[in-house]
Amino acid sequence: MQTKIKTILAIFILFVSASSCDDYLDLRPQDGIVRDEFWKTKEDIKAAVIGIYSSMLSSPPGVGDLTLTQYLFMYGELRGGMVVEDIYVSEDERDIMNTNILPSNELASWAAFYRTINYCNTVIDLASAVKNEDPTLTDAQLKHFLSEALAIRGYLYFTLARTFKEVPLKLTATLSDQDNFQIPTSPQSAVFAQVIKDLKQADEYAVEDYGDNASNKGRITTYAINAMLADVYLWTEDYPSALAATKKVTGSGKFKLIEAAASTWFNTVFARGNSTESIFEFQYTTSNRGPFHNLFLQIPHFKADGLLMDNVFGIDFDDPVNKKDIRGDRASLVGATGEIYKFTGLNGEDRKALQDSDTHWFVYRYSDVMLMQAEALARMGGNENGLAAITIINEIRLKRKALLQTSQTVGSGDTNGIIDYILAERAREFAFEGKRWYDLLRVARANNYERKQLLIDLAVATAPANLQQSIIAKLKDSNSHYLPINTYELYTNKALVQNPFYK
Repeated sequence: MQTKIKTILAIFILFVSASSCDDYLDLRPQDGIVRDEFWKTKEDIKAAVIGIYSSMLSSPPGVGDLTLTQYLFMYGELRGGMVVEDIYVSEDERDIMNTNILPSNELASWAAFYRTINYCNTVIDLASAVKNEDPTLTDAQLKHFLSEALAIRGYLYFTLARTFKEVPLKLTATLSDQDNFQIPTSPQSAVFAQVIKDLKQADEYAVEDYGDNASNKGRITTYAINAMLADVYLWTEDYPSALAATKKVTGSGKFKLIEAAASTWFNTVFARGNSTESIFEFQYTTSNRGPFHNLFLQIPHFKADGLLMDNVFGIDFDDPVNKKDIRGDRASLVGATGEIYKFTGLNGEDRKALQDSDTHWFVYRYSDVMLMQAEALARMGGNENGLAAITIINEIRLKRKALLQTSQTVGSGDTNGIIDYILAERAREFAFEGKRWYDLLRVARANNYERKQLLIDLAVATAPANLQQSIIAKLKDSNSHYLPINTYELYTNKALVQNPFYK
């Protein structure tokens, strides 16, 4: 299996390295995709789809972008109150953490996202014509390939809309220099609507089982698609649809929470990956390592907030060794130092060496779907739904050996109380997985920003004292909750209009 994965990754790298990524939105023709001799066989389609996954794992050689994984981590965590700067933090990283963001900030770049989106668009536009060239390509195979491209495009646009709010919505491949590069942004609601459309079509075409575990966890399946759909539906406040999407995953019988000792659980779920708790993971290997060893250990940019162990996971001072939340010390972090451990640890004692830094990036895990289900139930209201939501929270807490001091007593009819409990549990469950800021923003903005105070309270609790009032003032403007359009993009595409907060 390792040999098979390494071979696929080699194809990834060759495919992506053939591309050129210098232009706005990375929309100009990609030589490795549209050359005349390509798009002749089903193997060509498969190589193109594999190229999509490769583009999410790493930037092509010679391209200065960070990897998509680094953007996902920073967009989801730097403003979430659980991460603080470490020795090698950059000015741009520090500015995002301190809500001092300017359009010139290089991290406000969407190039890595649009490069991959164009790979998706190219497969969506060109794959069907291969049927005229290769009679062995079946309708089912074609639909499965299209499902992967549609789902990944949907996920990337979903992430862009949560991060920048309004973004250009490009749904066709760039195959000629004559293509229009002056593309205005679309409203966030329109982007979300397109994401749902893409994901629903992807689900119609989706694969349930590729026949091997690595593919089932590392490629798009119907279960990954429904996890994504549930997420989008929560953002659009369509809670019955969110609930229905989660039930397609929880009712499948293919996933379960692991009952294990702390070190065994950590090694199985995170260090090794692709466990029964996994739905979709970026498949890093020792031959195509992730960015985490440098980011958190060798050249550390970030570490956990000093109060995270106390405030999030809790500490049993009577017996801290044997009584602890298994997600805390030596799982998410090293409690004594704040080192982010989730992506560099091997077990409860040892770290992986640099050459073994193959921990995956976890896009969706089963517990995520369970807690999204709890959130949908709580939002739908009623004592029965509220009780079901609390039951889900307690099931996860039991498996993770959560401490009594982090439990909350909420009534089955207390919607906001249950949502707060879910937020607290999500902090424990998904620490440093690129979800915290999005969780807080999703809850804060619901019902016409009914709970904007959540973001204000976050600033009060975590912002540096000398910046606290400035950050609070900024957060009162909802446009500040999104990143600006990068200065370079505005210069290149005259159809763009800057987020009004950054004008």
